[in-house]
Amino acid sequence: MLSKLPTNVPSHLSLRFLKIHCNSGDLQRARHVFDQIPEPDLRAWTLLISAYTRRGQLREAINLYTSLRARNIAPDNLLLLSVAKACAVLGDPRKATELHDEAIRFGFHLDVALGNAMVDMFGKCKNVDGARRVFDEMPVKDVISWTCLCSCYVHCGLPRQGLVAFREMGLSGVRPNAVTVSTILPACSELRDLNSGREIHGFAVKHGMGGNVFVSSALVKVYASCVSIKQAQKVFDKMSERDVVSWNVLLTAYFSNGEWEKGMALFCRMRNEGVRLDGASWNAVIGGCLNNGETEQALKMLGKMQESGFKPNQITVTSLLPACKDLESLRAGKEVHSYIFRNCLMDDLASTTALVFMYAKCGELELSRRVFNMMPKKDTVAWNTMIIGNSMHGNGGEALLLYRNMLESGVKPNSVTYTGVLCGCSHSRLVDEGIKVFDSMRDHLVEPDADHYSCLVDVLSRAGRVEEAYQFIQRMPMEPTAGAWGALLGACRVHRNVELAKIAANRLFEIEPDNPGNYVLLSNIFVTAKRWEEASETRKLMRDRGVTKTPGCSWVQLRNRVYSFVAGDRSNEHSEKIYKFLEGMGEKMRLAGFVPNTDFVLQDVDQEEKVGTLCNHSEKLAVAFAILNLNGESTIRVFKNLRICGDCHNAIKYMAKIVGVRIIVRDSLRFHHFDDGDCSCGDFW
Repeated sequence: MLSKLPTNVPSHLSLRFLKIHCNSGDLQRARHVFDQIPEPDLRAWTLLISAYTRRGQLREAINLYTSLRARNIAPDNLLLLSVAKACAVLGDPRKATELHDEAIRFGFHLDVALGNAMVDMFGKCKNVDGARRVFDEMPVKDVISWTCLCSCYVHCGLPRQGLVAFREMGLSGVRPNAVTVSTILPACSELRDLNSGREIHGFAVKHGMGGNVFVSSALVKVYASCVSIKQAQKVFDKMSERDVVSWNVLLTAYFSNGEWEKGMALFCRMRNEGVRLDGASWNAVIGGCLNNGETEQALKMLGKMQESGFKPNQITVTSLLPACKDLESLRAGKEVHSYIFRNCLMDDLASTTALVFMYAKCGELELSRRVFNMMPKKDTVAWNTMIIGNSMHGNGGEALLLYRNMLESGVKPNSVTYTGVLCGCSHSRLVDEGIKVFDSMRDHLVEPDADHYSCLVDVLSRAGRVEEAYQFIQRMPMEPTAGAWGALLGACRVHRNVELAKIAANRLFEIEPDNPGNYVLLSNIFVTAKRWEEASETRKLMRDRGVTKTPGCSWVQLRNRVYSFVAGDRSNEHSEKIYKFLEGMGEKMRLAGFVPNTDFVLQDVDQEEKVGTLCNHSEKLAVAFAILNLNGESTIRVFKNLRICGDCHNAIKYMAKIVGVRIIVRDSLRFHHFDDGDCSCGDFW
């Protein structure tokens, strides 16, 4: 129980007690004293409201100010200043506007200190117009005024306007201080404006700000963002005092620039020098490992992070999961899923969406679907992820159904939504549905871009309507992209339209002259049509331009180890067993009715190193190796960097049926699920 003040205490003593408790931070006693004052004056109100603001009880400060105004007590500039600070931290735009109106009503809007606070308040409420209006009305603008305006622009995502304001500040005769400089430098980082960063760096050195830890940290970030790592390191090394933020900036820079070893060395240095690591430090090194393909190292760092007493947060989880999309990281993805479940992060939208994407990219569409269905809330990104997941697995009908459910749920589609749906339609030959979706885009306020037009070209092309696709390309309101011409060229190979293939290929040679696939694909089209001279000319053009083919590669994971294969590979220690198995399997397949399609030795040579026989293709070697090492598993997952060979596609259907396993192959275009002699693509890819 708090002791009750005696009645009839003189007002000056009540104020004295109130001030003592406010200054000591005992706000409970301060409020008790305040409530026993019969008619608190403006000084008492100001003391308590300011104390609430200082101690972070911002909503209480604003509520108390509302009570003051309900009693028709007029505020002064000091009280408005305190309430403005509370509004700024809360980021309450409605209250900020009301407070500014109050300042005008009581004639304090020209006060410099209050004006500065209100520019800052509007900035933190992301009301740029409000901040600029207050700033422009101020008769006197000091360095704080300009700094608050620059900060407003940067905070509101308008870095270029921030730099303009910074230059206007100098032209007006007001010299920026260290706070101004550290405030505006992030604008250079965001814009990757190295020249402006260098200019401000020179200004800072000239005016003795180079030793300021906040200025130096911001400079490190500028140079790191502009991929000027050596300069970032120089600034960092000259810092007499370094906070963890500056260490983290340089750490992230090394990893982002692909300098994984230097990043790890810096992290070890941080630990050896006793730097007080924070969650951002661990997230930087985990994300850096993952982005540089060091998945196992990332998992080790995750363990050390937890051993050090830091609990992985949503940032950690969402950085881990996208990197788990590759086959070798599926186990890691499942471990992260377990962590999300154990730590009650399933309600976090970013984490669960990343989980949906990870499973879809690893071939586990059913698990992806289960996670999606368990999500209590789904935003546009979540719906898009599930739509794209189904599209890449060839489930165009399911992608369409998801799109319709998305609309019914009231979630607005965006550009990515339509790319996902249209891709699903192309892989599933849903031509009429694809056209309807494309035509409905503007109804949902999404303007079709070049990618959407390319998707519809693919929809028409894959369905064999190549002439219609070509006419559609000619009517495009923008310059057709490589995606549009590439879709047409691929369809010309399938439907053997040599003349249209020449038109599409010639446009591709102009748009992307270094892409080997276009040359080889056109050459193969000529070979199939027995137009040997034109095929030879295309190959010669490729050689003359110094364009080389990308070798095909397939890989499979067994017991946490990844095994890679290239076409005709006999260097593998298991090669003898693999080729012996394929020889025996070939005989069983022939008895089952399989006939090798030798056209693909030539026709898909752009996706494989040409070898003597079809059984040497990398995907067959990987599948054979996985079958030899099944160890009780019922599913095999093989990944390939290029499009699967047509003959291999047919052969794997037979292999899946003969062995009685489910084989999943992810090539550069989509997933193929082989089961009991059939493929999920319906032989259409």
